[in-house]
Amino acid sequence: MTTMTAAPPDRERAATRPPARRAASRRWKPSRVVLFVLLVGIAVVMLYPFFFMADASLRSQAQFDQGSGHSWSSWGDLLHTLPVGRQLLNSTIVCLAAIAVILAAAAPAGFAFAKLRYRGSTAVFLGVVGAMLVPLQSIIVPLYVNMAHVGLINNYLGAVLVYAAFGTPFATFLMTTYYRGLPDELVEAAVVDGHGYFGIFRRIAVPMAVPALVTVTVLQFIQIWDDLLIGLLFLQNPDNRTITVGLATLSSGRVTSIPILMAGSLLSAVPAIVVYLIFQRHLVKGLTLGIGK
Repeated sequence: MTTMTAAPPDRERAATRPPARRAASRRWKPSRVVLFVLLVGIAVVMLYPFFFMADASLRSQAQFDQGSGHSWSSWGDLLHTLPVGRQLLNSTIVCLAAIAVILAAAAPAGFAFAKLRYRGSTAVFLGVVGAMLVPLQSIIVPLYVNMAHVGLINNYLGAVLVYAAFGTPFATFLMTTYYRGLPDELVEAAVVDGHGYFGIFRRIAVPMAVPALVTVTVLQFIQIWDDLLIGLLFLQNPDNRTITVGLATLSSGRVTSIPILMAGSLLSAVPAIVVYLIFQRHLVKGLTLGIGK
């Protein structure tokens, strides 16, 4: 003989509610409302600078001082004041070349640290990680002097090498963390099949590490594109200036037009934002897998 137990009153009331009301009660819990309001507030704080830049860039200096009216005059003045197209091209060349060097060095180095065992590998890896802790400001003066002695000032190559030198340690650390998550049995099976380590890296490791490679690319692109100090020191020639350096020289005069500066800043921020939005999913996936493994 089976006995039936009565359901708790709360469960009975929840079961008798219409589906729409039950869904609404779950959706609008006080904690979720507080979280939603908090996220909206953070979004407003984060997006307000972009709104201010866009609004100020659509005003002339007189309209900006008066706080009323809009026009495209500041954009026209920006195009006449700075060689925007040339500086955007310079930024693109420097970013892509530096990222290519970083990936070419960090990807095989990360695979070697993660999968190859040799004497002193731990000490070498700790040295690479320690390089991440060296502040740029502490070595920028001797670095500039040494680069000047070999003629690598005011050209693309000098800036690319400096950016690559400072970006490779972090990229190597991230790639090593990612490759350590790959099964050792996969590498051993490839060795048994007759593949060398270079073939394993090229045919197996690189295709499987696409999320990590995209993560390194996006992070380094944003950092290099927005950098000012290295570009200001190593790209002083007006023909080689990046867009960030061009905006710095624009604001170094005695009288600075805020609308023109905001138009240039907005134009400079757009490429980094676009790259982040396009590769956002790959970026989150690469960082998550790297941390988890």
